[in-house]
Amino acid sequence: MTLKVYFDNGATTPLKPEVLEAMTPYFCEVYGNPSSLHSAGAAAARAVQSARETVSKCINAEPAEIIFTGSGTEADNIAINGVLSALEKIQIARGVNGKGHIIISAIEHHGVLYIAKKLKAQGYEVSYIGVDKTGKVNPQEVVNAVKDNTLIISIMHANNEVGTIQPIAEIAEKLSKVNSGRAQRVYFHSDCVQSAGKIALDVKALGVDLVSIASHKFYGPKGVGVLYVKKGVPVAPILFGGAQERGLRPGTENVAGIVGFAKAFEIAVENLDKNAEYVSKLCASLCNGILSTVPETVVNGSLEKSVSGIVNIGFKCIEGEAILLKLSQAGVAVSTGSACATDSVEPSHVLSAMGVDTLAAAGAVRFSLGCQNTKEEVDYVLSILPKIVEDLRKMSPLWKS
Repeated sequence: MTLKVYFDNGATTPLKPEVLEAMTPYFCEVYGNPSSLHSAGAAAARAVQSARETVSKCINAEPAEIIFTGSGTEADNIAINGVLSALEKIQIARGVNGKGHIIISAIEHHGVLYIAKKLKAQGYEVSYIGVDKTGKVNPQEVVNAVKDNTLIISIMHANNEVGTIQPIAEIAEKLSKVNSGRAQRVYFHSDCVQSAGKIALDVKALGVDLVSIASHKFYGPKGVGVLYVKKGVPVAPILFGGAQERGLRPGTENVAGIVGFAKAFEIAVENLDKNAEYVSKLCASLCNGILSTVPETVVNGSLEKSVSGIVNIGFKCIEGEAILLKLSQAGVAVSTGSACATDSVEPSHVLSAMGVDTLAAAGAVRFSLGCQNTKEEVDYVLSILPKIVEDLRKMSPLWKS
């Protein structure tokens, strides 16, 4: 069926017309390579620098602290692996043996989880910090996990499955006290892919050293991200082949994508409060409607402690994938978790870490709304969802029992 309702903005958002308009000249008119010395290259380089300045203002950073990447996941990789690579050289020079220790939360995006898995296989020690029933980490538990050989901590700003906002500034404040008595500073990275463009992102107020962002989460183009690297933070290249982006992301820049990133981010930041209020009302209407019309449903996480737009509902005794497919047949797009884990048949690691009931976790559906969605779309979903769930439960042996 033709798509009627798109409630999967947590996976990606549609490109805003204003963003496309800003990008268009850089496909066919201003097409020079930013590294070229002629006028066409200089024009492209100016566009990249202008975008860098725009993004830096949006997060209260300096232009030189902005590195353009190919995605949020790539930014995660450069941040964590780059810091560890730089510190490994420093440790060797000091005569320190061993790979070191890293700390992440148990609910990180796979862009960080898989990095940790790889690092553990290489000999690094990895600590996973648990969360409460809403998906929130305890800042004291994070800093309590710091050891003499800890090198970096990575805690996401907002979770991609349930939307929970983490106390990043509080963690950073506690970590600064720990760092004051250490010879080797512990660096702090935050994956802000799901929070950027939805809530205020001030890197100085957060107290972080590195931040990852992706354009396509706030109505920008796919295939472009940003890594914020605080001045003085050591990051060694993990990719090689050119001097672009301070040597940390070699290769010819995606000029049109970078321009689109900056334009989309600028629009999102200018409209943060208005969009958050609008989307929050839609989410509340959807959530209340589901809970009042569909029995044995639970909210995974907390709408009050989350970024606007993400509603994760557990439908007991049926599979979330079955609901997704039935909704898709009715023209509604949703997801059962992270778009980066759609090939996985394992239960959501996020819901498992939160201690969500097995029956609710298996039937979890993520509805992620955006500022382009309407009350009429919410009403349409509420008009068809109860019957979908009822029909699926009629076939479920768990429901019958």
